[in-house]
Amino acid sequence: MSVQVLSPVTGLVAPMSEVPDPVFSQSMVGPGVAVKPSGGTSEAVAPVDGVLSTLHPHAFVVSTDDGKAVLVHLGIDTVKLEGAGFTLHAAKGARVEAGSPVVSWNPTEVEEQGYSSVCPVVALEVGQDALSDMADDVRVNGGDPLFTIES
Repeated sequence: MSVQVLSPVTGLVAPMSEVPDPVFSQSMVGPGVAVKPSGGTSEAVAPVDGVLSTLHPHAFVVSTDDGKAVLVHLGIDTVKLEGAGFTLHAAKGARVEAGSPVVSWNPTEVEEQGYSSVCPVVALEVGQDALSDMADDVRVNGGDPLFTIES
């Protein structure tokens, strides 16, 4: 069963290789794409239907009922902000629908603090060959399709 992964934020899609962190740019965590968010306060939404298996102010993982998992990381090294500027709208273990708000944050403020606001969206525990219909170099709104994880 394939799963369509939606963009968690509004912005410009870029290849993972452009993320300024080798863990993401070399796809060590997994394959996916990055979204360079538009500025201003925005809500990061769930990329798929499932359960919030991991939830931090700066990152979350949604696990689907059929065992797929998608990591959304809001900015790079934003863990160092210790949650400042991030507002959670859900709890770990909660069931979420694709497109429902998970975290509010302000990419412009993240950049003003000296961090990249780019958002890696990563398919966990699958190879690059499991992804299809990859968006690239296009503007997306939160909730627009980014890629599909094939079974």
